[in-house]
Amino acid sequence: MPDTQPVRIDVVSDVVCPWCFIGKHRLEKALALRPGVAVEVHWRPYFLNDWIPREGISREEYLTKKFGSPERYEGIAQRVTAAAAAEGLTYASDKVKRQPNTLDSHRLIRWAEVEGKAGEMKQKLMDLYFTQGADLTDRDTLVQAAASVGLDADTVREGLASDQDVAQIEQEALSAKEAGIEGVPCFIFGGKFAVSGAQSPEYLAEAIDRTAQAAQSDAAE
Repeated sequence: MPDTQPVRIDVVSDVVCPWCFIGKHRLEKALALRPGVAVEVHWRPYFLNDWIPREGISREEYLTKKFGSPERYEGIAQRVTAAAAAEGLTYASDKVKRQPNTLDSHRLIRWAEVEGKAGEMKQKLMDLYFTQGADLTDRDTLVQAAASVGLDADTVREGLASDQDVAQIEQEALSAKEAGIEGVPCFIFGGKFAVSGAQSPEYLAEAIDRTAQAAQSDAAE
């Protein structure tokens, strides 16, 4: 079988999107279903709530503005919590007290990608937010999260205090919306076709197959 490039999957998502939390887990299951296929995953920024200020807002204010009241979100939270639990994930919505702006979280993911640890960084931030209710605008929380996956704490703290990669992250997130991505997660396979939503592992595995087959056909021509 001829050597082919790894299947590239760009995942456009946000760390405070519960379906992105679930979708990441389902993608990992899909990859486990295709152990013989080389895959390269890239995590791309998206702002689910681009109106939230850099310092974040209270969860109550957020739920009131977005859903009408915290009570009106309870039914949605129960459904998402159940979907997360079915994947072995914990969504403890009652623990979340602050709704963060996620620009700095996306910066950490970008910096972790240089070390080959973007997926780990993404998972750590999601676990902190959804399972522990951590405030992802708190700089100490972000530095500790980065250090836990192997990034240098001092370098990260210095980067967060600067405007490093701010413009790039904002532009990339804006470009995603301008390209028509209105719902996340959005999985882009081989730069050619997209799958929107937290689809089943089997569905995502089939998309991996299609992309790999298309690449082999192109290489054979």
